[in-house]
Amino acid sequence: MKSGLEKHVEALAARYPELSEIRQPILEAYRVMEACYERDGKLLIAGNGGSAADSEHMAGELMKRFRFPRPMPEELAERLREIDPKRGPGLARNLERGLMAIPLVAHEALTTAYINDVDALGVFAQQLYGFGRAGDVFLGISTSGNAENILNAAAVARALGIPVIGLTGRKGGELAEIADVAVKAPADETYRVQELHLPIYHCWCMMLEERFFGKG
Repeated sequence: MKSGLEKHVEALAARYPELSEIRQPILEAYRVMEACYERDGKLLIAGNGGSAADSEHMAGELMKRFRFPRPMPEELAERLREIDPKRGPGLARNLERGLMAIPLVAHEALTTAYINDVDALGVFAQQLYGFGRAGDVFLGISTSGNAENILNAAAVARALGIPVIGLTGRKGGELAEIADVAVKAPADETYRVQELHLPIYHCWCMMLEERFFGKG
């Protein structure tokens, strides 16, 4: 009998048959993220262009509901209602538990200052150094696997003892060589690789939500 995780990946492969060949690394990458959240870590995500949008997209799915409700614990809800009888009930009703994820592409004041003042290709590495802590995971998204700013961040992650997941295209590039887990979407053209990245990280979000918040 297949596990719940395997069923999610089998369903993904049924919708996108070309992903059948990378089912195992998809599962391995999920397990790295699961272990991160089990130890109360966070996911740091970076990419360029369309992959920058994917970084924000995935973080958004993790920080609030993806498919199922994620109500806050009743103890916290009660404290909110006691602390602020006017606003507390609405906050207690509407706030959703999240899995902490930070898209390193989203901090314009910091990133533009660092790019302008120091080193354009070190901008993700700087953020990784500032945000990263033991127990976190870095997800670098690069369709070629050779984006220098992603590789710089990966180097810092490795120096800090932070596991690296590489989400790349078929060739994998240097990122696939240095990542703890490389998930290589079986396509070569950038837009095709990106089209496959989205269902992969949606599958991860689905599995993580089910693991930590149940089915609602």
